[in-house]
Amino acid sequence: MAKNLYVGNLSYSVRDDELKELFSQYGKVDSARVITDHDTGRSKGFGFVEMPDDAEAQAAIDALNGKENNGRTLTVNEAKPREPRGPRPHGGMGGYGRR
Repeated sequence: MAKNLYVGNLSYSVRDDELKELFSQYGKVDSARVITDHDTGRSKGFGFVEMPDDAEAQAAIDALNGKENNGRTLTVNEAKPREPRGPRPHGGMGGYGRR
């Protein structure tokens, strides 16, 4: 079963391919994605890596959590399942008073 890993405190210059390369040292990487701001396209400083082998994923966690990368101390752990998003309060469409 594949493990999805959370990678926090990334340098804002890190891109998907660099993240994949970093984790590939510990095993096969199915995907690596740095999360970016929808409007600006700039990195939000965290990302997710999916590794198919649990032992390799754990080896990556053990090796990279707390280690420095590009001047930042990484946080690496198993990602929590994504919470389903419910409706936003007050309809969530914004634009008070527009019709």
